[in-house]
Amino acid sequence: MACENPTARPSFPARAVVTGGMPYGNKNLHFGHVGGVFVPADFFARFLRDRIGAKNVLFVSGTDCYGSPIAEGHRKKVEQEGYEGSLTDYVRANHEAQAAALRDYEVSLDLFGGSGLEPAREVHAELTEHIVRRLYERGRLIRRTTRQFYDVQAQTFLNGRQVRGHCPVRGCKSDKAYADECDLGHQFDPEELISPVSELTGTAPELRPVDNWYFDLPAFREELELLMDEWDLDPQVRGVVTKTVRESLVDPVIYVPTKFRAAYDEVAEALPAHELAEPEGSQQSFSLTFADWRARDEARESLDAAGVRFRTGKCLLPFRITGNIDWGVAAPDLEGTGGLTVWCWPESLWAPISFTQAALAASEPGRFSSTDWRDWWCADDARVYQFIGQDNIYFYCVAQPALWEALDWDLTQDVPVANYHILFMNKKASSSGAIKPPLASELLEHYTAEQLRAHWLSLGLDQRAVSFNPKAFDTSVSHKDKATGADVLVRDDPRVVDPALKEGAFLTNIFNRLARSCLYGAAHVCAGHLPACAPAAEATDAAREATLAFERTAHGFDAHGAIGVAEEFCRAANKRWDEASKAARGDDGAYAQALADAFVALRTTTLLLHPAVPAGCERICAHLGFATEEFFSWDHAFDGPVELARACGERPEEHELVALPPRFDFFERHPSQERGR
Repeated sequence: MACENPTARPSFPARAVVTGGMPYGNKNLHFGHVGGVFVPADFFARFLRDRIGAKNVLFVSGTDCYGSPIAEGHRKKVEQEGYEGSLTDYVRANHEAQAAALRDYEVSLDLFGGSGLEPAREVHAELTEHIVRRLYERGRLIRRTTRQFYDVQAQTFLNGRQVRGHCPVRGCKSDKAYADECDLGHQFDPEELISPVSELTGTAPELRPVDNWYFDLPAFREELELLMDEWDLDPQVRGVVTKTVRESLVDPVIYVPTKFRAAYDEVAEALPAHELAEPEGSQQSFSLTFADWRARDEARESLDAAGVRFRTGKCLLPFRITGNIDWGVAAPDLEGTGGLTVWCWPESLWAPISFTQAALAASEPGRFSSTDWRDWWCADDARVYQFIGQDNIYFYCVAQPALWEALDWDLTQDVPVANYHILFMNKKASSSGAIKPPLASELLEHYTAEQLRAHWLSLGLDQRAVSFNPKAFDTSVSHKDKATGADVLVRDDPRVVDPALKEGAFLTNIFNRLARSCLYGAAHVCAGHLPACAPAAEATDAAREATLAFERTAHGFDAHGAIGVAEEFCRAANKRWDEASKAARGDDGAYAQALADAFVALRTTTLLLHPAVPAGCERICAHLGFATEEFFSWDHAFDGPVELARACGERPEEHELVALPPRFDFFERHPSQERGR
């Protein structure tokens, strides 16, 4: 079958690394981790394996084992639950639970490792030391004496998650800010945190001086601006990424409420050089713009001493590399600053490289097309696709690209795939917030993994934040019972359609029906073999157009659009089958022709939906009698079952199908749904 002009199709790399944002090692996975990051990443990784070959795709992620959130989680578990395990035991248990959840959702990671667990632990520690030393040797680290929170009552320095306050960044209303970042990803210095409170004692902590190493991130503003220009032209990079990054590529600004104008005027001449902008319209503050962050910080100290209140704007700040907590990767001794650990955020940025190295080292001979990690991360014909939540853009799209430039290892700048949040019942869900999202494992008590995969992929998180409203967990009131006057909850109301089952209904009805029709029909008129007649041009043309449309949308990370293409194609094919099979009653030749057309549609639908719902599609492949590596390879994307059989050296009437048991379902409903039918 002739293919489209290759120049009209999207291009793909020779090799690709796909990564998913790392969950912290202090908890199991809630549905947002799986549905918002890992399932979209898995969809793309599976698509790439089919498209460019499984040997050329490496899908890695892992548990973020280190840092203050994990240390704090362990401390609370020991104090509140009497937990007796070590920090490593605590992380390992959570890691194993995370890995099990991902397996249950058919997430096909080549390695789900742990930055503090084998087989990646030693690899990660060595890479971390190598990177920190290289940054230092290249003059990219700054030694700074900063102030860290100290709990006087507990007589201890506090790690980042043991301090809570209000975010100082102008325009941010988060009251879940930690020592140097808020829950929305804004970065600031500890002394900027508003109304800090110690999580240990509930008292206001002091700020005491400590020495640490920082990456000179502001020095890379020009390189980041050039990268944003490149990303603006890259159809695979979403506009929200460059928009968010550019918010930090500005001169440092301090915003002062107008009621402090007199106090500012008294110290204005003593401040570093700056430009003053008067408030406009209904603005309640004037702004001071400085040449760099050092001048801004000097002014901040002067304003604070003068009793002037202020907020700071976003800008590039030195990116902290080391910290003073024990639970972390050991930092190398630089200029006598021993005993430090590496802050968890920077080491998590290069953890995917560690995971790549560990995965390649543990792989069987011939599993991957190269076992040299540089062929995956540095080669011109390789790409790295990083799936993240939108609130992590600063780290992965500002700090990481600058670090890659500073290392000068020819590291490929990642293609960031930033998804919006999945809401829960129309509210932002967080395991540390008031709205507790269900664990991913809990959902599987009510839905199948493929129902949920199809639903999450269809939410269109590349476009906007979307709410996940599974009926089984909806405790809102539907109506009052007429007989008793009692509230009837949505989850108990049989009249309410479950929005989480919309896409699953297509699988269990339309797709199932097309597959059964083909196989039962072939058993009836083709003796359990493929139809011998050639499919109609209309059927093959429709399959070809759907395949090309799917390829374009999947290449752009539009899983919603890609699944829509496959579903629309399958529905139309099912309709054609209905009409043709009814018209062919009593005419085996016409019936076989209708079957030939339906088999083309089934083969194409199964190929296209394989990245979304792999288990069911692979069951169809098995009953069609083909090897998965041949059937799902895009080397044969435009081949129907007849062409595939011939490629195997068989005539279609010789290719034997695997008999289908009566009333067989390739895509099943959850048992709880069967009870309600």
